[in-house]
Amino acid sequence: MSILISDKFKAWQKECEERLLQLKQNEEELNRIFIDIYGLQDELSAEVADRDITVHRIYETKDDVPESMRSERGTLGNYVRLKSDEIKSLLSYAVGCTFGRYSLDVEGLAYAGGDWDAGKYSSYIPERDNIIPITDEDYLDNDAVNRIVEFVRTVYGAETLEENLRFIADALEMRGSTAREVIRNYFLRDFYKDHVKTYQKRPIYWLFESGKADGFKALIYLHRYNPDTIGKLRVDYLHKLQRVYESEIERMRETVEKSNDAREQSAAQKRMEKLVKQLKEAKEYDGKIDHLANARIELNLDDGVKMNYEKLQTGSEGKKFEVLGKI
Repeated sequence: MSILISDKFKAWQKECEERLLQLKQNEEELNRIFIDIYGLQDELSAEVADRDITVHRIYETKDDVPESMRSERGTLGNYVRLKSDEIKSLLSYAVGCTFGRYSLDVEGLAYAGGDWDAGKYSSYIPERDNIIPITDEDYLDNDAVNRIVEFVRTVYGAETLEENLRFIADALEMRGSTAREVIRNYFLRDFYKDHVKTYQKRPIYWLFESGKADGFKALIYLHRYNPDTIGKLRVDYLHKLQRVYESEIERMRETVEKSNDAREQSAAQKRMEKLVKQLKEAKEYDGKIDHLANARIELNLDDGVKMNYEKLQTGSEGKKFEVLGKI
């Protein structure tokens, strides 16, 4: 049975609203009781401002947030959530399921270290190698966008897939001519920043990134990391993407040389120049990754994120290689 995310969002929005109103009513009733007990009717009011109720209230956009939920300076209150916030949380959960941190088949955390139990995952299978590549075009079958599409299809049904992807894309408010392009741009530009912010600069998903040209990006889950992870990332993803770039550069070159359409030639030339930059960046990044892959670095989860983040970027001779996204 197919489900619309928009319907689920409205139901969740309504539940949060009812929860807030009930809590407000309870707090005001308690205030009235204490005011009556101590005879403070002329000094205190039983009313509680909406912004001071400590449960979330959800709005479509910032413009929909009333003054009662804003601070005196006009900023959004601590307990205001927007539709975009809820959709980003959904995407974060989908990534968690793709890594195996969560499962559609068990409640709570499915994996946060220790022995891996494949029996916990039947509805939606996590990435076997703990690597989710992020590409600026649809180059790899298991990139972040394709895994999100698979997740949405699995959870909400195939019949409503396109409508649900459009709902997600509209909420993200990113550029892109299709829903998949919008989701792709979100993962390229903002997903990791949002994740780092959510986890207060102690992320559990780590981003390998080559630089500004987006030559290579991939996420891994800290708790599933092992000394072979970087080697697999280098050989199975970084090298594969380099071959894709080389093939696409050659295809664009042929278009520039053989096409009689000036617009097509111009578009091919522009894309070829972008691909050349990405290939160059990916090859330079490969040199850094090579050192770390050969070092087969061991991590200790008890050391915490900050220490392990530095350790993973330090070669066997103590040289630092900046291969992860800045936090």
